Amino acid sequence: MALYRPGMTPKRFPILFITASRIGDAVLSSGLIKALVEQIPNARFTIVAGPLAAPLFVQTPRLDRVIVMEKRSWGGHWYSLWQRVRGRRWGLIVDLRGSSISRMLMRQRRAVYKSGGPVVHKVVEAARLLKLEGEPPTPTLYTSEDIETHAAALARGEGPILAIGPGTNWVGKTWPTERFSQVVRALLGPGGPLEGGRLMILGGPEDRGLGVAVRGAVTKDRLIELAGKTDLLTAFAVLKHARLYIGGDSGLMHLAAAAGTPTLGLFGPSDERLYAPWGPATRVVRGPRSFDDIRERDPHLNHAVCHMMDLSVPRVVAAAKALIADTAPGASHDPDL
Repeated sequence: MALYRPGMTPKRFPILFITASRIGDAVLSSGLIKALVEQIPNARFTIVAGPLAAPLFVQTPRLDRVIVMEKRSWGGHWYSLWQRVRGRRWGLIVDLRGSSISRMLMRQRRAVYKSGGPVVHKVVEAARLLKLEGEPPTPTLYTSEDIETHAAALARGEGPILAIGPGTNWVGKTWPTERFSQVVRALLGPGGPLEGGRLMILGGPEDRGLGVAVRGAVTKDRLIELAGKTDLLTAFAVLKHARLYIGGDSGLMHLAAAAGTPTLGLFGPSDERLYAPWGPATRVVRGPRSFDDIRERDPHLNHAVCHMMDLSVPRVVAAAKALIADTAPGASHDPDL
C-alpha cells in the first residue's frame, strides 16, 4: 500500500508515532518511521517512547519532538499523553502499543496494533499496521555526522572487531560470561577466523561487571570497552565498524542487526519466530531445547534461573565461524547456508 500520493498531504502532515517501551521492540518497528519519512515528504513527527527507548529517535528527520512516556499507576501515563497531544489534528496516528488513545484524538487516519493472529516476526507484525508486510521495512535508526564521527574514533585501530553484548534484561536469557570469554579466545586467538582482532564490549551501566569478567580474554591494547560509556545511537553507530556481534536476546542485539553488522543471537527462553535478529547477515543459535521446551519448565518465564546453560561454547563458536564465512566479501548471505 502506498503511504503517500501526490496532493494527499498539506504543507505539514503531523504524525503521532507511539512506539514500544522496550529498546528491542522499538528498534524492530523503526523501519515504519523510515517508510513514512520516505513516502510522505511533508510529514512532521511526534514520537512517543518509554524512557529507555526514547533516545533512539532524537535524530529522526523532520522531528517535532520526542515525548518520553513514563508508566504511571492506573494508566495515568495515557492520560498525561492525551493532555499533551489532544490540541492537534493528526494526519496519522500509529500506535504500536494497541491503546485506545487514537479514538480520543482528532486524526485523519490511524493504525493501531491488535493482538492475536498467527505468530510472525515482530518486524512483519509492525509492517502489517501500514499494510507493508509484503516487503517489511528493515529496522532503521537515524544518527548525525557528529555521532558517526565519534563512533569512528572509538572504533579506530588495526584488526577486525568482535563485538559482544554479554548482558540481557533477565538472568534467564543471560549466557555465562566465562563462556563468552572462551568464544572470544577461539575467534580472536591463534588460528581463529578473526585472529589478531579486537574485542568490543557493549552494554548499559548495569553490564559493566559482566564486561570486566570478559575483558581478560584479550590484552588491553586490543580491548574497546564501551559498556555503560555510550548512548544508544553511538552504540548503534560504532557497531557498524564491527565484523561480528554476538549476544543474547536484547535491544543491543537488534541494534547490531539494524546496523548491518553480522549478528549471532544466543537464544534460550526467547521465541526466535518473534525476536530473531532481522536481516540477511543474522543467525540464531540455541541449545538442544526449543523455546517450547523451556516454557514447559518455566511457563511464565519469570524464574530466577539461567535457561542458557545447555548452549555450549563449541556450538556458538561453530555458528560464529559459519556466519563469518558466509558474510566474507563475495560470499552468499543465504541464511540457509
